[in-house]
Amino acid sequence: MTQDSGLAGKAVIVTGGSRGIGRAIVERFAGDGADVTFFYRDNAAAADEVVAAARAAGWAVAAERVDVRDPAACAAAVERVAERCGRIDVLVNNAGVIRDNLLALLSDDDVRTVLETNVGGVFNVTRAVVPHMISRRSGRIVNIGSVAGEKGGRGQTNYAASKGAINAFTRSLAAELASRRITVNCVAPGVIETEMSAAVREQAPDEVRARILLRRFGTAQEVAHAVWFFASRYADYVTGQVLHVDGGFKME
Repeated sequence: MTQDSGLAGKAVIVTGGSRGIGRAIVERFAGDGADVTFFYRDNAAAADEVVAAARAAGWAVAAERVDVRDPAACAAAVERVAERCGRIDVLVNNAGVIRDNLLALLSDDDVRTVLETNVGGVFNVTRAVVPHMISRRSGRIVNIGSVAGEKGGRGQTNYAASKGAINAFTRSLAAELASRRITVNCVAPGVIETEMSAAVREQAPDEVRARILLRRFGTAQEVAHAVWFFASRYADYVTGQVLHVDGGFKME
């Protein structure tokens, strides 16, 4: 028996939705009947492929080219979505980058790009979306964090700092918006089979798997299921939480 998630007809924004985890999230929501708009920065070919595949499946999916580091661009894109859909019900902050290196070898650009995208981008898009949710006294915000936000990793000071900030942002915003019936949660993936994690997985796959209790890498779809849960009606009484989808990473 198929159960109703409550997402059919809802207007959803997913940042960084053209590849990997973002694409899986877009497809998970669209497959449930949501009207999904995803933001992407550079890869127009990948974005076009997602839209074409979704429409071939009969899903409502649109793409907007937006650099989440640009507050004005984020605000304008959110307004376009709100005007087209008449509402914004769900925001998934997924856009992120990685620039791994030892601290002493990180360039100014390595630090700035990661923080401006992974943290600044979340602020920019969420600030633009929240007034629309407040006006309806309803909404779901799901941030994509990382296991790196709580468990240290060599060469990831910039990335870990950015994802630790997302955990704190999630909890504080949940407290801020609870009275408006808006929930805010975070999904923190471990090592997932995506382009972003390719270097880590290929460099020492056996060593990495040995640090995961389930002894395998996760899939983008497994992360998308967790995001879907937080946005669905099954999570009506859940807010301010960080859910690790990591196969028990670094527990041993």
